[in-house]
Amino acid sequence: MRFFKFLFVGCLSLVSLASHAETVKGLYQVSEPVSSQAPEERDQATQRALDTLVLRLTGDPKAPQNPGLAAIRKDPQQIISQFGFDAGPPETLKVDFDPVSTEQALRRAGLALWGANRPSILGWWLSDSADGSSLVGDGQATAAPLRRAAQHRGLALRLPLGDLSEQLVATAPNLEGSDPAPLRGASERYGADALLAVHAHEEGGQWQAKWHLWLGDQKEAGSVQGADINAVADAVMLAVSERMAPRFVVKPGTSGEQVLEVQGMTLEHYATLGHLLEPFGGHLLSVDGDRILYRVNGSAEQLRAQLSLAKLQELPAEAAVPVAPVTPAADGSAPVAAPAPGQAAQLRFRW
Repeated sequence: MRFFKFLFVGCLSLVSLASHAETVKGLYQVSEPVSSQAPEERDQATQRALDTLVLRLTGDPKAPQNPGLAAIRKDPQQIISQFGFDAGPPETLKVDFDPVSTEQALRRAGLALWGANRPSILGWWLSDSADGSSLVGDGQATAAPLRRAAQHRGLALRLPLGDLSEQLVATAPNLEGSDPAPLRGASERYGADALLAVHAHEEGGQWQAKWHLWLGDQKEAGSVQGADINAVADAVMLAVSERMAPRFVVKPGTSGEQVLEVQGMTLEHYATLGHLLEPFGGHLLSVDGDRILYRVNGSAEQLRAQLSLAKLQELPAEAAVPVAPVTPAADGSAPVAAPAPGQAAQLRFRW
């Protein structure tokens, strides 16, 4: 057991096994279309970029108009690190926001934030047009609007391959139904956290779409419309973001220090758990066999939502058992700090 502890302490930082959840890249970079590079057009696009960023980080449609952001809206340059124009098409203004100053501004405004580690979503998207009905598969040209929309709204979207077997499953009745069972079997190989089913069709020069989202025990549904496929894809991703964010945002004043116990650990689980706990500043307290204690900063509700991404099961708190500290490393380095005597885990889970 001592050897296993040494192996864990020495290798944890080297192992990089991610859970299904993904770290969304480019979360603080926003692109907005422009018709020219005129100063007025640039300023308007900058305001839209700010609104887009606030929505990405909060999932709250009311957040961009929060009175606490008035100073930032008046002078967005306070939180912008750089910007430039991309020739496209279409021509866009690309704005890079500074993560630290942005988060500070949003927290000062009392807004709840959603970190970069987000659930992976497998998107089953069926489009009906004058050319017929087709499932959007990974690598197809038709996937571009969906990927842009997901990036614009800060979502970790995956798409199926779109092979023949999947086309037979992704029918309009299955995508519009309230039961995800027909899609689950075909989705297993992708290992995503959530399923998104969308049936979009063109009618009278407008696009309309019905969507269903399944994330754990959460079920959401809605319908949107847009002038073209780009607009309707963005509307779907915005709606999904607004429905998912409340489960994961950190609300100011509700987060505190928690002691978390997880059982059934393996080396792979250690790496996965460390990745999941990054947004909470996870600090290893102790290890005993296949049980581990962490000190984390976050609300119980958000921790439960985050750990559900790795399919961990919660255990009753009253059965907590004291855990021994990690044995000092052979090279004489300091051991990992152990919890105070009698300290019990406030939240307990197992794989």
